[in-house]
Amino acid sequence: MSDDSTPMTSHRPYLLRALYEWIADNGMTPHLLVDATRPAVKVPTHAIKDGKVVLNVAGRAVSHLEMSNDVISFSARFGGVSHAVSVPIGAVLAIYARETGQGMALPEDGSLGEEEGVEEDARDGAPAPLSAVPSEPSPDGDDDGPPHPTHPTPRRGGHLRIVK
Repeated sequence: MSDDSTPMTSHRPYLLRALYEWIADNGMTPHLLVDATRPAVKVPTHAIKDGKVVLNVAGRAVSHLEMSNDVISFSARFGGVSHAVSVPIGAVLAIYARETGQGMALPEDGSLGEEEGVEEDARDGAPAPLSAVPSEPSPDGDDDGPPHPTHPTPRRGGHLRIVK
């Protein structure tokens, strides 16, 4: 493949739509993890924690859901009040099923590099080279073995309140 070929469009919106459909088809509740500090993210500020927000995008929880190649938009209730929500595709960090935690953390999109301020090597306009990061010693003092992966557990518990 040559370097002068036409660049492909972002794969992120296609992954999001496919995973959304997979989660919904299996009777699970799709949730999006969004970086709320990104420009053009429109979510209620009271729903943001540590610069991130988790959005329930199940068909029963939102109305007018549209997942275009650029933005995900819908209307949803937060604390009983309807809000218009708009999330650029680049701000979505992950999509997963609430019940099982299965899903995907989305890979960085190469086309976002220029927008996100990725440093470029001044010599040829290429991204700056990666460098190795020292690994942390293992808790048992054995540094010879492979690292022990830590898997975050999905957030559990009810988030609905009964109002009489």
